[in-house]
Amino acid sequence: MTRSLRVVLILAAICGLLTAGCAKTKSGHQDPAAAVQAATLTHVGDTAPDFTVTRLDGSTFTLSALRGKVVLVNWWATWCLPCVEEMPLLQSLVWDRFQDADFAMVAVSRAETPEVVEPWIAQKGFTFPVAVDPERTSYAKYASAYIPRSYVIGPDGRILFQSQGYEQAEFATMIETITAALGGGV
Repeated sequence: MTRSLRVVLILAAICGLLTAGCAKTKSGHQDPAAAVQAATLTHVGDTAPDFTVTRLDGSTFTLSALRGKVVLVNWWATWCLPCVEEMPLLQSLVWDRFQDADFAMVAVSRAETPEVVEPWIAQKGFTFPVAVDPERTSYAKYASAYIPRSYVIGPDGRILFQSQGYEQAEFATMIETITAALGGGV
């Protein structure tokens, strides 16, 4: 992909994010929180919708096959600036800490192909499991817009935590949720 094409795609994606699903308040102003809520198809306490995605190593990740484990699912994209900011923390504060516990994780690149994602992940040096969802099939079970999105799913398959965007305080709450779900000893 040429640099100019990548810039055009990034600008188109930013414009799409800025205009997609924006709700209006009574005063006519856009309400971003309402737009995010309207785009979110799940709730804490719901059984997490099952899905299967292909990891970059060619294996599959099927959520229902991980019952009994605490699972973190994160949807992201290489062009998403908050995603790019969050990814190193997923490595250092989540994967490096919990990978040896009764824990599973997958970072699913939304609407991107392995040809785009694999070199990006290799360049960054991330070691956590990464998959792609080029048609947004798995993502569509959870939301209709906005990334990054993170979901902590308990051993019983229920959503314990979900977030959209990246904020330090919310990321800390996610880590606390994982820790508690693993029995607090990690």
